[in-house]
Amino acid sequence: MTSFSYAIATDIQFGEGASRQLAHHLLRLGFGRRLLLVTDAGLMEAGIPQSVAASLQESGFMPQLFTQVQPNPRDEDCLIGADAFLRFRADAVIAIGGGSAMDTAKAIALLGRQGGTPAEYADGHRTYGATAPIACLPTTAGTGSEVTRSAVITETKSHRKITLKHERLRPALAVLDPLLTRSLPPAITAATGVDALVHALEGYTCTVTQPVSQAFGAAAMPLIYRALPKAYRQPDDLAARSDMLLGSLLAGLCFGSSDVAAVHCLAEALGSLYDTPHGLANAVFLLPVLRYNASACGSQYANVARHMGVADAKLSDGDAVAALLDALGAWLHDLSIPTLSRLPEVRREDDERLVALALANGSTASNPRPLAADDYRAILEEAYRM
Repeated sequence: MTSFSYAIATDIQFGEGASRQLAHHLLRLGFGRRLLLVTDAGLMEAGIPQSVAASLQESGFMPQLFTQVQPNPRDEDCLIGADAFLRFRADAVIAIGGGSAMDTAKAIALLGRQGGTPAEYADGHRTYGATAPIACLPTTAGTGSEVTRSAVITETKSHRKITLKHERLRPALAVLDPLLTRSLPPAITAATGVDALVHALEGYTCTVTQPVSQAFGAAAMPLIYRALPKAYRQPDDLAARSDMLLGSLLAGLCFGSSDVAAVHCLAEALGSLYDTPHGLANAVFLLPVLRYNASACGSQYANVARHMGVADAKLSDGDAVAALLDALGAWLHDLSIPTLSRLPEVRREDDERLVALALANGSTASNPRPLAADDYRAILEEAYRM
């Protein structure tokens, strides 16, 4: 008999224009008045955080912007953010942006209340205490961090990707407004959207998956597979943007209480060494990892193919897996996703560092087929040959 648990305490508000009700929801949930808004320089250029801050101020809140967020967020920036939280005497943290802003905000909410460094929590040297309340306004459709209990942070000195993971890190409020994603450039739309698909696929097939996670994944994968090319080609297609944001949310609910696997382990290693955008890093390893795993979870991959609509029930599992690989290869090509060998920052002399970082990732154990260093080397080689 199957045994599992699933818990989520996030208040989710989804819909066109939902961000205009942010102040109402913050008041309803008792967030307090002094709000540290965590965002990045790119969004500041677009004016989105300033608009949110002005609206909050009109509603009686005291917002302050913290804009020191980088792709693949660093522990050093989280510590600076925690200091800003303390100096401002903030009551709560509001993330505005993609996964980097949300993960940074989670770390700030923890460190600002409990002290310490991200590594001390990730390595088990500190106990997770109560965080400041966290709200998220995602501006990308990919990360799903607005509903997960984890934050991935880069340890600056070692380039190690560390994962903060605890139920206390799950945001109290997630406000998802497709209007906030319309200004996303096509290349970022594509990369973040692939990230969402990988979340759903790995959350559905990893060794610690369970029925509720699989239900969310099964709903997310076809939605993302169909909507992403439309959002990529037609950035103002609000229906496609809405479907992508919903797909990303469902994918976050899928992997957020299960796990990811080898695609993410390699992607996080690549991002920690070169600052490769996370979604792009996932995309270059997706097919090589699926081919490696197929012998161990062919029936699960066949079900993925059927959920996505690229194979029907009449096909054998083997033919369905082949159809999945072909369909995803064409899909990535249509999204203009480059291969690993076309990423200018990647150096072959760093292969052993990539292997070591991927192998040390806690999600390696969740991959459906066991992995040793030689297996990661073989996957890397295949990724270079694509």
